[in-house]
Order: sequence, then C-alpha cells, then structure tokens
Amino acid sequence: MLNIHNLSVSFSGEYLFEEISFRLNGGDRVGLIGKNGAGKSTLLKLLSRDMEYDTGTIAIEKDTKIGFLRQDIDFQKGRSVLEEAYQAFEEIKAAETKLEIINQQLAERTDYESESYNQLIIDLNDITQHYEIIGGYNYQGDTEKILQGLGFKREDFQKLTETFSGGWRMRIELAKLLLQDNDVLLLDEPTNHLDIESIIWLEQFLKNYSGAVVIVSHDKMFLDNVTNRTIEISLGRIYDYNKPYSKYLVLRNEIKQQQLNAQKNQQKEIQQAERLIEKFRAKSTKASMAQSLIKKLDKIERIEVDADDNAVMNVRFPVSITPGKVVTEIENLSKSYGSNDVLNNINLLIERNSKTAFVGQNGQGKSTLAKIMVGELEFEGHLKLGHNVQIGYFAQNQAEYLDGSKTVLDTMTDAATEKNRSKVRDILGSFLFRGEEVDKYVKVLSGGERNRLALAKMLLQPFNVLVMDEPTNHLDIKSKNVLKQALQNFEGTLILVSHDRDFLQGLSNKVYEFKDRKIREYLGDIDYYLNQRQVEDFRAIEKKNSEQPDKKVKSSDGGNDFKTQKKLKSLKNKLSTVERDISSLEKEIKGIDQELVVNYDETIAKPNFFDSYETKKKNLEQLMARWEDLTQDLEKINK
Repeated sequence: MLNIHNLSVSFSGEYLFEEISFRLNGGDRVGLIGKNGAGKSTLLKLLSRDMEYDTGTIAIEKDTKIGFLRQDIDFQKGRSVLEEAYQAFEEIKAAETKLEIINQQLAERTDYESESYNQLIIDLNDITQHYEIIGGYNYQGDTEKILQGLGFKREDFQKLTETFSGGWRMRIELAKLLLQDNDVLLLDEPTNHLDIESIIWLEQFLKNYSGAVVIVSHDKMFLDNVTNRTIEISLGRIYDYNKPYSKYLVLRNEIKQQQLNAQKNQQKEIQQAERLIEKFRAKSTKASMAQSLIKKLDKIERIEVDADDNAVMNVRFPVSITPGKVVTEIENLSKSYGSNDVLNNINLLIERNSKTAFVGQNGQGKSTLAKIMVGELEFEGHLKLGHNVQIGYFAQNQAEYLDGSKTVLDTMTDAATEKNRSKVRDILGSFLFRGEEVDKYVKVLSGGERNRLALAKMLLQPFNVLVMDEPTNHLDIKSKNVLKQALQNFEGTLILVSHDRDFLQGLSNKVYEFKDRKIREYLGDIDYYLNQRQVEDFRAIEKKNSEQPDKKVKSSDGGNDFKTQKKLKSLKNKLSTVERDISSLEKEIKGIDQELVVNYDETIAKPNFFDSYETKKKNLEQLMARWEDLTQDLEKINK
C-alpha cells in the first residue's frame, strides 16, 4: 500500500531521521514507538501528506485512502454530534448541496418549456443517480449505528460537540474514520482521553481491520493486544521487526546482546593482531608478515552496537509551605452542563499529605471536579480550601494552556518570578530542553514535549497541593517512570486522575470511583480498590459493566426471569460468533476482489475459482440474514 524509501527530515539543520525505509502492507498493524521528540508524530504527518519531507520518496498505491487520527482534535464549534460525524461524507454532502440548489431553482422558475429548465431536470436526474450510488440514502442510518456502537445515546446526537469531554470527542473522530472506509489508518495516541470501555472497543475494531494501521502509543497493553509489528525510531534511524511491543523489546535486547558479544570477540581478535604486529615489526625477517596483518586489520569491518537514547528528564516537585490539616472540604456539590447532570450532591474531604486517585469512565465528572477544585468552573454547593493551600494544576489537554506562538524559553520566562527567572534554563535542561531546543515554538512541539514543558512550567510557581489530570498522556514510557518517581517523592498532597493502573500503583492511599453522578470512597491503594471490585484491572471493570444488561428483564410475576436472562446471553454469544464470521468472510472476499484487479487472468485460471468465489458470496448472504434474525430476536427480548 505504502512504500517509504530513504526518507529524511531535518529541523534547523539537524536530522530528525535520515534515509529510513520500510513498506506497509494490508493487514500490518504497526506500533510506532520511540521517546518524545523522536519523530513519531512527524512520520505520521508525512504519511498523511500533512507535511513535506526533505529527501526520499513515499509511493502510495493508486486510490489508496488514508485516514489520520491526530493528537489534537479541533472540531468547529456549534456543530452537533451528528453534524460533525457527517463531515466524513464530503462527496455526499456536496451532492446534497447541489440537489438543494437545483430543487430551489425548479420551485422558483415557471419557464417550463425553456432549454435551461430542461437542463435543470437532466442535472437533477444525474446528480440524484450519483447521490444514490455513493450511498446518499444510507449514510445517515450508518452514522447513527456506529455512534450508538461507540456508546452514544440517541439523545446525544443533537448535543454540541463542545459539551463533551475529550474522550467522547475522540469517539466522534473515530466514528468519522470508520465511516470513511479508509485503506490505511494512522492513529496518533488514540488511547489518550479514552476510558477503558472505548479502548477495548478500539482494540476489537483494529483486530478485525483488513487495511494497514500505524499506531503511535505509549500504552504497552494496547500495543501488545493490537499490533503484529513494531517500528522504533531512535537517534535518527529505525528498527523494524514483525513482533508486538513486548516481544519486540525481548528480541531487541537479544540482538543487542549478540552484537555486544560479537564486538567483544572482534576486539580480542584485533588486540591479538595488534600484539603480533608490534612483535613482528621489530624483526626484519617478519616485517612482511607485519604488513600483511596491518592490511588485514584495515579491511575488518568494525562491529557496531546499536546506540540507545537513554536521556530522561529530571523531575522534583518541592513543597512550598505547610498548609492546614484540611486541604479542601466539599459539601453537596453539583455540576451540570445544560440538561446534562455530571455531579450531584458530592461530599468530599481531602486532608494534608493524602494521596488520592480519581477513577471511573469518561464523562463521569473526574476532570470536572478537578477543574472545580482549582477554580476553573462554576458549580452549585459548597467548596472551601484550607489554610495556606497553594494548588499546582496539570490539565488533561495542555495544548489549551500553552501559547503556540511563544518559544519554549519565552513560555518559561513569562511564567517565572524575579526569584526564579535565573533558574529557567537550568529547569528546561532538566526537562531535556537543551541548547537550541529552547528556541523552538510551542506549536511545533510533539504532545510529549508539550507535557514536559507544562511540567517544567509548574516548578516556577509555589504549591503544596498537586492536582494532575491524566499526566501520562503523550509521555513516553521512560518519562512516565521518571514522573512516577517524582510523585512518589512529593511530600505534599496529591490528587491524580488517571486510567493507568501501572502508573497509579504506589501513588495513592485513597481511591474515589466516579459513577452515575456520585462518588464512592475506597480507603486503600489502587490494588485494594480493584480487589474490592473483584477484578484484576480497569479493563475487567469495564467488561463487567458492559456485560450487565441495560434493562432488567422481568418475568410475568415481576421477579427476575432466569430463563430469559440465559436466552439473552445465548443470543448475544451467537450474534458475536456470526459477526466474527461475517468479518472474516468479508476480508476473504475483499482479498479476492483485490487479486482480480491486480492479476485478473492468473486469478480466474485457478481451479474451481468461480465456484469457490460464488460459494463465499452465498455464505456471506446467509450469514447476513442470520445476523438480522438474531438482532430482531434480541430486540424483542429487550422490549
């Protein structure tokens, strides 16, 4: 599908990567990894033609459609969920506009016998036929099905996109990509801002996707569950292996160890040869032998060990002053966005030096309460900050809090005080912004670099309470570990909003679960919380929730009907099996269709080709009919 050959990109005379080559084929699910600033997002922008490269080529097969899920989603304000999802259908919407114009003209004109009026009738007929061919009469229904599949309720369709959290906006963007029927998907940090339920859905979708996928992610479990190939960008070159992330790391270490062993053996041989040369040089009878050994040494190709980029940031959060025993006291707090109630009569007490985790699905109010606590949102009820409380806040979406027109250095200098302005460059250096990198504009920074800058900026203001909303978004795995260590050493009060169990382990001694506009307290760490919920991780909670039917099916006497529940579960299992078989068969048929396009004569020459092809199509029709029957049976039981 895509062939990348000797691709090079440089910024300010320095190569981000140089002469890298690889090929993408249908069925490839590539995990694109590397530390922040290595060039992962840049490579996706090059593949999507959002950026120009310096040298090399990117060859794309004819008619290949590429969909790109960017880090920063920027929806036009004022559009509803449905209107935004319809943006996936540019050609259909353009045809609708033409039809509207023609119908308007036909309604206004009375020169029915004129040539121009007759031409309008012809145009109307042509555009109507084209509209039908490109799916104009089906796209609205398809959009609603996919939005509902992604968790949106019908009453959400007319709500404005800006009233939804980042995770829900990400789902709208995913719906658009799915509706576009792309051949290649480029996903930049797709799990950022997504709750576990949507991550599980995305994993399943990508596993069944027949095209090529390139994923930039720092979520180890997501990469292991989805990818079958890993490409790492490190120090300007790439390492490409047909393994998912964890297996790739093992293989990469094995290869590096082999290189080290081979290098040691070669060094021994070289040292032995050098000793012989020194020995033979002193004797005239052995001079020719010494020259021969020198020539042999010059021809040896020195074994090099792959270099690792081990640079990490250095983070330490100092406590400003000691606050009172109670940091914040919340009573009967409620928050609504229009008719959407997010929090209802919340009561919460945060004490000095406590370590608290906020967990739960997206849209349940975790970020909303964090913003209320730092004074960014209005609310109903009572909130009181304790004596001498100074809050440091790390927002979920740092792009909204950093000025893209400023440089890294200007951003820090403007936020500094007279006391710490002289330390700005030292702080930036500890966060890996060194030399000319401080003159970069914020708008060109990667998501991980922006997060590092936001963390550095926090150190310029005094605080004793730290509120962090999804701080690991965009951070590479090494940076995550450094940040975790810094938070473990923080001696103040910590409030963390996160979906990352590995990150939360060892960082909290109290957990609040947000669900159905309420919060529930668990007096223990994240492992205690999961133990109380009788699950191993957040994913298991989401699966447990999704398996529970939305409506309890009642028997005729008003009690729970066990037989009906059993039948409901059986139907769901059968439906899941049929959907899996449909997906598999559709892939096979699509593969055959592609073969026919590329090598028609060779394909039809295969024994019993047409019989096999027709059988597959008939089987697909039967499966679709079976799917419809099962769906109708499910709807009857739910009613």
